[in-house]
Amino acid sequence: MSRIDETKEFIPVRIAVLTVSDTRGIEDDRSGDTLVQRIEGAGHILADRMLVRDERDAIAAQLREWVESPDVDVVISTGGTGLTGRDVTVEAHRDVYEKEIDAFGTVFTIVSMNKIGTSAVQSRATGGVAGGTYLFALPGSTGACKDAWDEILQYQLDYRHAPCNFVQIMPRLEEHKRRK
Repeated sequence: MSRIDETKEFIPVRIAVLTVSDTRGIEDDRSGDTLVQRIEGAGHILADRMLVRDERDAIAAQLREWVESPDVDVVISTGGTGLTGRDVTVEAHRDVYEKEIDAFGTVFTIVSMNKIGTSAVQSRATGGVAGGTYLFALPGSTGACKDAWDEILQYQLDYRHAPCNFVQIMPRLEEHKRRK
């Protein structure tokens, strides 16, 4: 449900897209393309885009690089969230998180249930925060990327969304580091 307060000014955020795949390249990365189109279509800034293989250390290293970058506010990864042996994106994300956004996975499951029924139990979509940067791991299907963006992220990454959103609390994500 959209609750956009049109009296507020839109604040674009800088979003990096990471595709995790052993079989795709940027040229045939439909899920990454879907996210880029939606990010830019919403008025946000594509900060960077990469593709890495399903290797836990490589995924975590790229996430950490973006967390350290002052040019990235949000990272959205696609792929590697399933149950097979090569699916290690969730573990890599959790290696980086300072705090997990538990309800993100729950809400994603609810959205997925409405689209694909009980097959939603196979998704391990997750979200978290590290170094003042939001990180979200989405399944590799274009449908899952559309659902996550259209039903959750487009609203939570819009400063005008009420009653609350991720953007309005961005300045406070690292307030604990300012305490004396």
